[in-house]
Amino acid sequence: MSFHHPPAPTASDHGFMSGYLDALSLVERLHRLLLDVIKDEFERVGVIEINAVQALLLFNIGDNEVTAGELKTRGYYQGSNVSYNLKKLVEMGYMHHQRCEIDRRSVRVRLTQKGRDIRDLVAKLFERHADGLQGNGVLGADGIDVIAASLRRVERYWTDQIRYIY
Repeated sequence: MSFHHPPAPTASDHGFMSGYLDALSLVERLHRLLLDVIKDEFERVGVIEINAVQALLLFNIGDNEVTAGELKTRGYYQGSNVSYNLKKLVEMGYMHHQRCEIDRRSVRVRLTQKGRDIRDLVAKLFERHADGLQGNGVLGADGIDVIAASLRRVERYWTDQIRYIY
């Protein structure tokens, strides 16, 4: 019995792999940097009670009323323990929670006024960033569209890989 050996990788394959690993590293660094930028803004304005992951969770929930499961499926999931962060945000008064009438195991959450204030603070920070990126010529509308479309394609590919495994 003979085994088929795949062809040796070409120089362009190595180049793509190197670029892919670079992109993965950049996505990780950007996420950590985003959390640092939010933390820095909170320190500047004197918000010390919640962390950047919790603030992003509030920002992403916005005006919606959601369950913890929906947070994950909608891509709002931030950090390794969404249940812990939701519990803390409820305890600190940033979110209301209420058991679902239909499924008593499920809890629906929505922002309180205190939570909406944090969401608005993060939204203003992001607006300043968007203005700065455009105003300083770092990135224009076309550039951001290309980046977002490319990242969406990678997201779809990874999602398909996960579904394929199960």
